[in-house]
Amino acid sequence: MTVIVSVKINDGVVLAADSAGSMGSGQVYAHANKIANLCEGLPVGAMSTGSGGIGNESVETLLKDLRRRFAGLSPTTHADWRLDPNAYTIGEVAQRLRQFIFEEKAAVCETETNIQLRVCGYSAGRPLAEIWEVNLTQYACPPPRCIMGEGGFGVLWDGQYEALNRLILGTGFDIGGALVRHGIPAQEAPALQANLVKDLYATLAVPAMPIQDAIDLARFLVETTIGFVRFSVFLPKSVGGAVEIAAITKHEGFRWIQRKPFYPADSPHGC
Repeated sequence: MTVIVSVKINDGVVLAADSAGSMGSGQVYAHANKIANLCEGLPVGAMSTGSGGIGNESVETLLKDLRRRFAGLSPTTHADWRLDPNAYTIGEVAQRLRQFIFEEKAAVCETETNIQLRVCGYSAGRPLAEIWEVNLTQYACPPPRCIMGEGGFGVLWDGQYEALNRLILGTGFDIGGALVRHGIPAQEAPALQANLVKDLYATLAVPAMPIQDAIDLARFLVETTIGFVRFSVFLPKSVGGAVEIAAITKHEGFRWIQRKPFYPADSPHGC
C-alpha cells in the first residue's frame, strides 16, 4: 500500500507520495520512489501505488525504461514511441503506459501484480492539465480513463484511503457497514452514504489557488496519512518514509519540489 495525492489547479498539478513500498514477498521498504517524469523536458509525470514492481523489476525502473522510449532513445525497436513535443496527448501517453506495463510486463509475469498508475500533465499546446488512470492486475487492465479533465480541479488520492476519506469526505471506509449496524436497511445505506459525503465534503483546493499553496496542501495530505497510519491500531503500517513532491506547470514543465537525498541536488529533473 501507499498513498499518492494530486492537487490540480489552474496553474498546474502537484504530485505527492510517501516512500513505503512492497514487492511480492510482502516486505515493506521505506525508500521507494513513486513519482517519475515520463519525458524529460515535457510537462508529463506519473505516480504509482500498489505493488512496488512486476516480477524482478521495480515500478521506478520500468517508468524510467518507458521514459527512454518516449525520449526516442530506443530507435531500433520503438522509434514510433518517441513523443512529438508538438503533437502528443496525455491520453496517448497513458495508452502507451498501459501497453508497456501490462501487455509487455504484467501479462507475461507469473508474480501477482496490482498496480494503480496516474499520468498527470499537459497535452501538447493545451492550456490546462489532465489526469489519467491506468489500473492493472496480472490478468486484466482496462483502457486508460481520464479521471480529471482540463475542466476538473481539486484533490485526488489513492492507496491508503482511510485518513483522507475521513478528512475530506467526512466518512470512514466502513461507513456503509456502520450504517447497517445502526439500523439503516442495507438497500438504503449506499444512498445515505452518498448524501453524507455531499453534505460533509471538505473543499480544500480551488482552481485559483497559487501553485505553492497546492504544494503545501499536497504535502499536508500525505503527511496526515502517514501520521494516521502510524498511530492507528488496526491499519497495516504500509505508509511512511520521506514525502516526495513534484509540480507540473505549463511553462516550467515537470519540477521536483522535494525528494529523497539519494539523488544529488544537480541531478536532471527527469531522474
